[in-house]
Amino acid sequence: MAQFQEVSKLSSQHPKPPGLVLQYGTAGFRSNAKHLDHAMFRTGLLATLRSKKTKATIGVMVTASHNPEEDNGVKLIDPMGNMVTAEWEGYATQLVNAEQDDLLIVLKDIIEKETVNMSQEANVFVGKDTRYIMLTNLLFVNIYSLHYMVCCQNTQGKYGEPTVEGYYRKLCQAFIQLIKNASNCTDDQKHLSVDGANGIGALKLHEMESHVKSELQISVFNDGSKGKLNYECGADFVKMQQKPPTGMEMSPGERCCSYDGDADRIVYYYTDSEGQFHLLDGDKIATLISTFLKELLTQVGLDLKIAVVQTAYANGSSTRYLEDTMKVIVRCTKTGVKHLHHAAQEFDIGVYFEANGHGTVLFSEVAEEKIQLLTQDPNTNDERKRAAQLLQNTINVINQTVGDAISDMLLIEAILAIKGMTVQQWDAIYTDLPNRQLKVKVADRRVIDTTDAERRAVSPAGLQEAIDSLVKKYKLARSFVRPSGTEDVVRVYAEAETQESADALAHEVSLAVYRLAGGVGDEPKPLH
Repeated sequence: MAQFQEVSKLSSQHPKPPGLVLQYGTAGFRSNAKHLDHAMFRTGLLATLRSKKTKATIGVMVTASHNPEEDNGVKLIDPMGNMVTAEWEGYATQLVNAEQDDLLIVLKDIIEKETVNMSQEANVFVGKDTRYIMLTNLLFVNIYSLHYMVCCQNTQGKYGEPTVEGYYRKLCQAFIQLIKNASNCTDDQKHLSVDGANGIGALKLHEMESHVKSELQISVFNDGSKGKLNYECGADFVKMQQKPPTGMEMSPGERCCSYDGDADRIVYYYTDSEGQFHLLDGDKIATLISTFLKELLTQVGLDLKIAVVQTAYANGSSTRYLEDTMKVIVRCTKTGVKHLHHAAQEFDIGVYFEANGHGTVLFSEVAEEKIQLLTQDPNTNDERKRAAQLLQNTINVINQTVGDAISDMLLIEAILAIKGMTVQQWDAIYTDLPNRQLKVKVADRRVIDTTDAERRAVSPAGLQEAIDSLVKKYKLARSFVRPSGTEDVVRVYAEAETQESADALAHEVSLAVYRLAGGVGDEPKPLH
């Protein structure tokens, strides 16, 4: 009983702002940092209960990812490095929104429903990005590879050593083994420019460089020594603005990539000889990786089911290429990596990336065992054994627990080197349809309800019919709308045969949303 009184006393020192309601979603809790003190404290309480319940180490990550520096967020990480279950998301929302007088009631209700043994020892790992925020009763380690470390801890080291150095060592050793299969790489081909978004990934990349410098020369820009986190830089800026980040020195044809603030997203890009900007986003990354893996599976002769999991934001050209040319299964899910991760687990090999560059590859236990047996079988011929060893090293360079920009970068660099591909050749695998994303402010985003993996609007009445009518006006067109998970805006996506058509369609759909879904402020203006 004394422990509950202590919790109540401490909680009163971190009061909930009057009227504030927070919803735990895919990204956990997100808001302006000054509104999150109580949420941080209470998420720490919930992490303790989750650890006691699972009898395992739980992670707490403090980050707002690609959001501006003044924002922050907090989310829980389950024992295998994955996101917390939907039921515990609900507990998080209840706990954080409880009034002070009801806090102990909510806590005790969770304990009772989950039959939590309060005498069980709790173990919580906590990580943060480079944002500054005053947090209490949470002990921080300055890591961004937290999902990896939680999984290592709970598998007693089977997945790897649960330290930052162990993380570097596992990924980099696998990368070096992979890159040995590349022939005659020039120094130019080994060079990569990285925009660190002034975030934690840039700091850790400097620490990791020594492990790979013989095979990969990295120049880091926006490394946190000056400039604000995610301000005019980072993966989200590059993706949305379709231009290089501020602070990046680029030469024509040079291969470049950007992380986001907490290094779980990555996009590649280059400029051609005419100064034209070319973006290679999550769709291009998924295509490159799945093509490489399917070729290796053919060489080893393993009948494993491989699939690419996308969201509605995936460019239509990528979906057509994967299905029609590569003959790969494509699954579409709702936006949010927890949905993609879950769908990817249904296959022997699941490649999942959101278009924003957040993703990874999952291998089933059966797939890993079959690949390992081939590498150890003395009767396996040289060609099959080489392909199996490539697959084995690919598994080890991938952080299967979560999207990880550094892990994804090493895999991409290894694939390009092994296949002898330039970034231009990679880009030419297929041509993206021109597209446009817009936001419409509304009084209440909950008026928008969707179905079919968010590709069709169920409400408000008449909205989907209006979208269908507008899409028919343009060639190779499609459009969908979905409510934001964090703010009262509706996100509009449109693609079409030309950029002019995509822009016009996006604007017209935005007007339909504004008029039918309770738009606020000025009507959306044409882009041109």
